[in-house]
Amino acid sequence: MGVAFESQAPPISTQPGPKPPRPPRPNYNKLHAQPLPVKTYPLPPLIPHNPLSILHVAFIYLSHIIFPPSSHSGTLMHAYFSADTRSFHVTDEKIARILWEQGFFGKGSLSRSEPAWLQRERVRQGLVLGDTSEEVTRKRREERKQFKNERARLEREAIDEKLAEEATDHTKSNGHIEPSVPSNVTRTSSSEDIDSQNPASSLNKVLGEPTSSLGANEPAAIPSSEVASDISNFQLPPKVIINQEHFQLTAEEAFFLVYALGVLEIQDPHTSQRIPTSRLLSLCRSHSYFPPKPPSSTTPDDPFLISYVAYHHFRSLGWVVRPGIKFGVDYLLYNRGPVFAHAEFAVIVLPAYTDPYWSSTAELQAAVKKKTKKSWWWVHCVNRVQAQVKKTLVLTYVEVPPPLVGEGEEGITDEAGHVVDIARFLKRYTVRELILKRWTLNRNKE
Repeated sequence: MGVAFESQAPPISTQPGPKPPRPPRPNYNKLHAQPLPVKTYPLPPLIPHNPLSILHVAFIYLSHIIFPPSSHSGTLMHAYFSADTRSFHVTDEKIARILWEQGFFGKGSLSRSEPAWLQRERVRQGLVLGDTSEEVTRKRREERKQFKNERARLEREAIDEKLAEEATDHTKSNGHIEPSVPSNVTRTSSSEDIDSQNPASSLNKVLGEPTSSLGANEPAAIPSSEVASDISNFQLPPKVIINQEHFQLTAEEAFFLVYALGVLEIQDPHTSQRIPTSRLLSLCRSHSYFPPKPPSSTTPDDPFLISYVAYHHFRSLGWVVRPGIKFGVDYLLYNRGPVFAHAEFAVIVLPAYTDPYWSSTAELQAAVKKKTKKSWWWVHCVNRVQAQVKKTLVLTYVEVPPPLVGEGEEGITDEAGHVVDIARFLKRYTVRELILKRWTLNRNKE
C-alpha cells in the first residue's frame, strides 16, 4: 500500500498588501512662498550677452531708488503680553495665519504647532470634510503600526508553516502515518452545532421550523417610509463653534518681529497701549527670571539675552528657528520649514565668559564656574539623542560682555536702566558655533 504525500504549500509572503492611497497634500510651496512676513523686491536676473537684460535691471534699480517700495503693509500686527505664561498672545486668526505661513513663527495654544484646533473640531463634528495636520500624522503613525503588526503576523505564520512541514517530514521518515479524514466529511465545532445562548433557535433548526427575530412582547417595526419622512422634515440648527485657541509667540520670536522686522506691535493687556521697544526688551529680560527681576537688577547674561542673540543670529542667516524642547535642545534649525523636511541641526545655547572681567575676582570666577559647569554624561546623552533622530548637534557659545560701566558706552541705557540704543547694545555680543558628532568605530574607520 503506497503512501500519498501531500503537495507542498506555496511559500507565504511576509510583505503586507499595498497601502491605500494617501490624500493629496496642500501646496506648501504656494502657502509658504514668503519666508518672512515682509515684502521683498529682488532685481531681475542679469544676462550679460543680452543688452535688454542690462537695461531692464538698470531701470528696476533706478525706479527703486527714486520711488522706494514699502516692504511693510499699511497696518501693524498686534499682540499682547501675558505675564502668567511669559509669552505673547495673538487673538486675531488672520494675523496668526500670516505669522505661521510666512516664517513659521509661534504655535497654537491647543495644537502641536500650526493652529488647527478649530479645523479639528469642525471635522470631529462632521461640519467639514478633510483632515488636519495632526490627524494626518496620527493616521500615518497608525498605518505604520498596522504595517509592522501585519508583517510580524505573516512572519509568524511562515515560521509555523515551516515547523509544521518539518514535523510532518520527521513523522513520515519514521514510518508513522497519520489517519486521514475523508474529503466528504466536514468537522464542525460544538459551538456551531448547538447555540448555547439561544436553545430555541437551535431546536427550530433541528425541527425545520422558521425562527422569528422579534420576541413575544416586542412591538412591531415602524415602516421605513414614515421614518424617512420624519427625518427629512427635521432640521438641525446650524452649529456655531467658538474658537477657543489663541496663537502664542515666545519672547525671542516676539522681540525679533518687533525689533528686527518691525511688523508686530506689543500692547499692554490692561491699558491697550503700545509698549515701546526699549521697554519691551526690559520686560523680556525681567521675565526671563522667576520671579521677575526689576530692570536695574538684570545682568549681561540674562537668559533672554543669551537665547535671543542665538535666535537672531540663525534667523539672520536664513534658517527657520523653532523650539527644540522635544529633543532636549534649545532650538531646531530648518532649511525651509517643518512642513517641507525635518530639522537638520539641533542647537544648544551656552554662555561663554572669555572677557577678562569675568576672571578679575574670585567671586566672579566661582559664579562663572557654577553657570558653565556641564558634565560629560550630559554631553553624551544629548548627542546620543540627536544621533538617533538624525540631527547634527551644534553647540552655540554666546560671548557675554562685561556690564555697561566703561567709557564710550554712554547713551546705550537711560537712568531707569532701559536700553535705548538696542543696536549698539546687541553688537557687544558675539556667537561661536561648534558642531559635535558621535564617533563610532564601525562608521569612522580610516
